Amino acid sequence: MPEPLRLLQVGAGGMGRAWLRTIAANPDVRLVGLVDLDLATARTAADEHGYTDLPVAASIGELAAEVDAVIDVTVPVAHPKVSVEALLSGVPVLCEKPLAETVRECLQMVAASEVSGKLLMVSQSRRYFRAVNAFQRQLAELGPIGTLSCEFYKAPHFSGFRERMAEPLLVDMAIHQFDLSRKLLGSEPVSVYCDSYNPPWSWFDGNAAASAIFTYADGSRFTFTGSWCAPGLETSWNGRWRASTPGGTATWDGDNAPIAALASGEALPAVMADEPEEIAGSLVEFVDAVRTSATPQSEVHSNVVSLAMVEAAVRSADTGAPVRIADVITDAYTEALATTQDPALLAALKAWPNPLKAVGLEA
Repeated sequence: MPEPLRLLQVGAGGMGRAWLRTIAANPDVRLVGLVDLDLATARTAADEHGYTDLPVAASIGELAAEVDAVIDVTVPVAHPKVSVEALLSGVPVLCEKPLAETVRECLQMVAASEVSGKLLMVSQSRRYFRAVNAFQRQLAELGPIGTLSCEFYKAPHFSGFRERMAEPLLVDMAIHQFDLSRKLLGSEPVSVYCDSYNPPWSWFDGNAAASAIFTYADGSRFTFTGSWCAPGLETSWNGRWRASTPGGTATWDGDNAPIAALASGEALPAVMADEPEEIAGSLVEFVDAVRTSATPQSEVHSNVVSLAMVEAAVRSADTGAPVRIADVITDAYTEALATTQDPALLAALKAWPNPLKAVGLEA
């Protein structure tokens, strides 16, 4: 058996603690350090999870010398700095979603991965539910998807920054469903028309509800309708899904095994495999990718498209018109060229013949 990967985790907050538990449960990795700007928080988190002898530090540079990979569990605004620093120090990175707050920053992170030659993978943990994989297997049997829909209705009272955001549902939540639509459809989005609004009873300052229709390259449509101020009969945090195909229909309630029926009316059973789920699934795939050089789901180049879907939806809601995903990426590329200060990263960006090819939107 190969030696466990030596991991350095950056971030010891709420999600950081979930990662500490996940790392402890995986025999293929070993945590060798924990970084947080608040050393007391890092020490407390390490001690509470059984890492009483674990070194803690306030910066990557203090502990990076003896690690094989970095897990970036900082807040989204810090992802570009932390992940780029780790990549340029010569280690692969598994970064919590979203990759960054803007597509411009995402493209700069893509450049850092290329310059370093190291893997940058995003932990899109919703891709790893056993029920999602069972749903995907059913869809493969039913035939090409014409329409995929997701309804999302929750009523969380977060307090704090989410309730003050201009587009809390689209920016903070919908990337999960948008990204998952790419996995299920096996195609790439072309454009979106989105309408966002705030119901009169909402406790959010910004738009807590939205409806979006994405057109995909294969001609399929993905529709998302959701609200974060929908008390009563709430859906799963994963949403409620339905796919229509020539061979039948499949549905998933977001929690339990999916249900599917052929056009004849015959049931199509769900095959639920014994697979690691959520961030545990992300970690397993990351370890395998580091060891084998395989390209994982949500490798940085591809994951840019999921965040571009979010930016496109917000832009459409602002303008009241459909927005092309390619336009969002092209605009972000222009911004990245104008704002990137690191000469090596800028050279990598300029070397791209086409930013759409770089992220897989064009062949």
